Amino acid sequence: MIKNQWYAIMESKEVKDKPVGVVRLNEKLVLWRENSGKLSCIFDKCCHRGASLSKGAIHNNRIQCPFHGFEYDGSGKVTTIPANGRAAKVPNRYRVNSYMVKEKYGLIWLWFSEDESDPPEIPFFEELTEGFYYSTFSEVWNVHYTRAIENQLDVVHLPFVHDTTIGKGNKTIVNGPVVKWKDNQMTFYVSNEVDDGKKIALKESEIVNYKDLFRLKFQMPNIWQNCISDEVRIFAAFAPIDQDNTKIYLRFYQRFLPIPVIGKVVTFISNQFNKVILHQDRRVVLTQIPKKSELKMNEMLIPGDRPIIEYRKRRELLKQKD
Repeated sequence: MIKNQWYAIMESKEVKDKPVGVVRLNEKLVLWRENSGKLSCIFDKCCHRGASLSKGAIHNNRIQCPFHGFEYDGSGKVTTIPANGRAAKVPNRYRVNSYMVKEKYGLIWLWFSEDESDPPEIPFFEELTEGFYYSTFSEVWNVHYTRAIENQLDVVHLPFVHDTTIGKGNKTIVNGPVVKWKDNQMTFYVSNEVDDGKKIALKESEIVNYKDLFRLKFQMPNIWQNCISDEVRIFAAFAPIDQDNTKIYLRFYQRFLPIPVIGKVVTFISNQFNKVILHQDRRVVLTQIPKKSELKMNEMLIPGDRPIIEYRKRRELLKQKD
């Protein structure tokens, strides 16, 4: 995992009035809300006898271990050891790791760093911050998150993996893609054509007016956007669970029906089609070997893989800065 990054790890609505235990970024986490709604996140293992804190309860805005009642605050410090008496002082060594989390855009973000003093703003796609209705569904894939991400950067696979859905038309020639970076956000532009036996795919340098082409975006480290039109967008967050598993949160955004109830119904129905497409991807991606991608692998890439190559380079660059 790349450190010093904000990772989208869950949807805000997944943490309500009870503790929630999850594994993200190879860490066992427990999240809970105080009475005010403030979110806390600490290591999901009691420092006393190793029980899972997420199986406990919230008591006085703190999480209480289900085994012996130890209570932890949001900093991971034990504030009460019932067997010693509630008036007894608790030594500072009784604590577990805490994690900086924030809520924004309907998501829970975790700052994956040992330095929590001055984190940057949470990265997102500015155009999605207002005016849209969205619906979300999520599922776990048995792959490293890099593979799940690269599937959405792959503009070559559409006519083969999605021949009955978004890949209809047998447009196998891939012109470009043209890849542009702004900070750690990649935008890539592409056009696909039917192969008449005479055409050769245009190189990136041969494409003029590339901004008129279909475009997709990826924001490091783990969110993606398909810019279908000004009124319709598809968004995904690829939440790393561990080295072998990823939880994908897929959203359908729309603003062509700005009526609250109807708009939300439309997003829900549209997301069912997105689920079909995602499952077409999953059937193939789960077969890739190895499960994790690297900058240098035993692969023979082609010009159409440019977004994937750029992602791997940027990921390697950020890892070197850790």
